Amino acid sequence: MPTVEHPRIRPGTLDDRLYQAHIAETAVGHNTLVVLPTGLGKTAIALRVAAEHLLRSPTKSILFLAPTRPLVNQHAQSIRDALFAPPITVLTGTLSPEQRATRLLAPQVIVATPQVIANDLAPGVLSLRDFSLIIFDEAHRAVGDYPYAVIGQANQAGPRARVLAMTASPGSRRERIREVWANLDIERFEYRTTSDPDVQPYVHAIGVTTVEVKVPPEVKELAVWLRSAVQRQATAPELQRFLPEGFSGSRRDFLALGENLRRQLDLARRRGGDVPAVIWAAVTTQSTAMKALHALELVESQGADQLRAFLEEQEKPRKGRVTPSQRRFLSDPDVHRVRSVLATLTVDLPKVEKAVELSREELRRNPAARVILFTQYRDTAEAVVRALEAAHDPAIRPARFVGQSSRGGDIGLTQKEQGAVLARFRLGEVNCLVATSVAEEGLDIPSTDLVIFYEPVPDVIRTIQRRGRTGRARTGRAMVLVAEGTRDVGLARSAGARERRMHAMLEEVEEEARRGALPRPTPVKKQTTLQEFEPSD
Repeated sequence: MPTVEHPRIRPGTLDDRLYQAHIAETAVGHNTLVVLPTGLGKTAIALRVAAEHLLRSPTKSILFLAPTRPLVNQHAQSIRDALFAPPITVLTGTLSPEQRATRLLAPQVIVATPQVIANDLAPGVLSLRDFSLIIFDEAHRAVGDYPYAVIGQANQAGPRARVLAMTASPGSRRERIREVWANLDIERFEYRTTSDPDVQPYVHAIGVTTVEVKVPPEVKELAVWLRSAVQRQATAPELQRFLPEGFSGSRRDFLALGENLRRQLDLARRRGGDVPAVIWAAVTTQSTAMKALHALELVESQGADQLRAFLEEQEKPRKGRVTPSQRRFLSDPDVHRVRSVLATLTVDLPKVEKAVELSREELRRNPAARVILFTQYRDTAEAVVRALEAAHDPAIRPARFVGQSSRGGDIGLTQKEQGAVLARFRLGEVNCLVATSVAEEGLDIPSTDLVIFYEPVPDVIRTIQRRGRTGRARTGRAMVLVAEGTRDVGLARSAGARERRMHAMLEEVEEEARRGALPRPTPVKKQTTLQEFEPSD
């Protein structure tokens, strides 16, 4: 394949793909939102656009933003490898504002997390006047009060550096993409799917299979009792006056109820005096319902072991005290019944065994293969790694890949440790990566032959990001574990519908953008939910 020839691009480093050239040409001249499937070269497009800006504006700097430190370091290395560029400065919050101020002299390429840049804009440590181009990676985050929105709006106030915004999945809601559009001052929309003629030659097929997992009767019974606990909170008298019409008791309904109760609390506080006891009672009940819903979701999608760990966690004081919702949740008769059964339960949801089985089959069939297993929870990741190691199968070489934060005995991975795990995965020393959401977005993970979803995920962005870890350099497969008769079934069924709606919406947005008819609303601040709110005694 021919490679890109450009005075600022190192020879032989970037494949010359026609669709990337067309998108880059648009992005050089206009603020552009690029929506391109994972693995088709959003970074390559960014490098082509950056190279042209370095050529045209040699006295100006370039700002390349990414949401996480590993992504920032990854992009910085890509720039070093591919471009003849001025000094590259990486800013991730490890330097003080004073240290950063001495290093921000144009021309240079700054690769940074958005939090650092937003923080430096406010006191004047950094000025956007020095930049000819701002690149927003994972641009779907530019909503609400995320720092991308702050930086985008500051750029609109002047001097309006060129904007390149990139994402694989902007979400399925038109309001979200319009907010990204407004916050980043987008002018053009470049959207490709795997079926577009100019993209097809570079696409490798991904087969997606749903794998049903049988649920033991004893585990089903736990779910029945937890549904009863949720219903008990939904019908509690202290909630009745706050329930909107059409309230169904779903997670979404309880979250919306929590937002309404938070507004009620804020209003009462602004008026002065004590918050009425009826509001506190409703807050406690809503928080209790959220705990019961979470317990139900755990037993249905993760299993009895994860439910047991959650219930044990609820017994621990929070900031020196057991909260009212903890007491109410643990004293619920059905929750008490669940805890009693769990004490002697010897069966579990067999998802871990199925995950081990699928991984073993893939790695025995193809010893050079790579497998990534995604799970929502660290506890589950730890359980799967233990099970893979306990199999004592030389074909399977597993490793856990989680975020940096640590809580209690749950120790995260430092950035250096994350890099070491990925390096071992590239080399084949590790061939089965068991990961949480930290591996979903952007990281330079080698092409993977099989991606296993331990559970379906409701968010279309995360679904696409997970699936996009395979089918990059060769044909790949994705398997979704679904516990029969549980919420897994509905989530798996709706995942495809959500993605179809997203693509239909994007086609409409593409047409609106072509006509110049896309509205430019005033960005709306993101509201905080009440999911984690705990009332005082």
